[in-house]
Amino acid sequence: MAGFRARPSESRAQRLLVPIRPELQRPKYKARHLQSMEESMDDQCPVCRSDRYLNPKLRLLVSSCYHKMCESCIDRLFTLGPAPCPICQKVLRKLAFSPQTFEDLDVEKEVAIRRRLAKEFNKCHEDFDDLRSYNDYLEEVEDIGKFFDPFNLINNIDVPETEARIATYKAANAALTALNIQREEAYALALKEQEELDRKEREARAAQLAHEEQLEREEKEREQREIIDKLETSQKDAREVVAKSRANAAKRLASATGTGAGTGLASMGFGFGAEYAKLLKTRTTKKGAALVPDEPHVPLKDDWYAYEDLYVLKEGYDDVISEAVRKDREGIMRAGGYMVHEAWRRALMSAVAGLDVAPLEGLDDPVVQLEVQADDKDVVMATA
Repeated sequence: MAGFRARPSESRAQRLLVPIRPELQRPKYKARHLQSMEESMDDQCPVCRSDRYLNPKLRLLVSSCYHKMCESCIDRLFTLGPAPCPICQKVLRKLAFSPQTFEDLDVEKEVAIRRRLAKEFNKCHEDFDDLRSYNDYLEEVEDIGKFFDPFNLINNIDVPETEARIATYKAANAALTALNIQREEAYALALKEQEELDRKEREARAAQLAHEEQLEREEKEREQREIIDKLETSQKDAREVVAKSRANAAKRLASATGTGAGTGLASMGFGFGAEYAKLLKTRTTKKGAALVPDEPHVPLKDDWYAYEDLYVLKEGYDDVISEAVRKDREGIMRAGGYMVHEAWRRALMSAVAGLDVAPLEGLDDPVVQLEVQADDKDVVMATA
């Protein structure tokens, strides 16, 4: 048969006469097409043994016990109510089945278990006084025999004991868990409101620009008519008449566009950025944190764990470099996600990172001037 070839293999799908498309004649596309066919044909329901060859629309779902079943078997077994799993005899409900995300069911199980445990062990950085305590908590969560052992749950080892430890921790930290859930919900709501305000701000700015363009076009037409009328009736020089008319038109246009320049954006919530920044900063505020005394620093004996322990980021600085960005009402300079506070944080981190570096020796004059060699054409600036 022209255009067909038989692929020898043990599966029924590979014994079919599959048409070869012209773009699959090349070896790399041919191998990729064969591999995708073999992977798709291997899908089979372990209960009814139907595969994709018999049912091209076969859809396999994963249960809470992480066993695959097709939709037909799920409807047949679990429509009337809870029933035992045909493979492991665990009682399941129809709502417990979900589409498979990962190809490996072990990975699917591990991700689901860690997602469930993350809802219970949801302490965040704000619940601790410093970064070291937070990292110790994360290590303690993952440590075997402390809070829980994900390895045991994933591999079905000592499941009752592990679940009992999780229940004990959940009961002891119920208030903090609920507080963190409310905090995350409030944070998500604030982000949603900020996105909505940004959208309204963009729409208001676009409408304002369109209005200004319309005013500019109308003013140009009015200016042309005014110039023509004055040239017809006036005895003055034409250049003087044109210059005076254009000056008057520019004044009228400036007064018309400047009257409601910022009222529309302000009414749409343009000033919400400062309040939103304060809301984000409240997430990092440590309640009841004791003040650290200003004691002399002893190298190699301090408790500084990160660069953040060496400085405190303030609300604002007298920074000439970022002044243009902070005064940018249109947000053009912040279009790529630029944040002034991040620039200040990087500058402070770079400053404190060099505190333990020994100063250069042998420099009598603090102003070092580098001499340029006669045969060197590069220009070197003097360092202050």
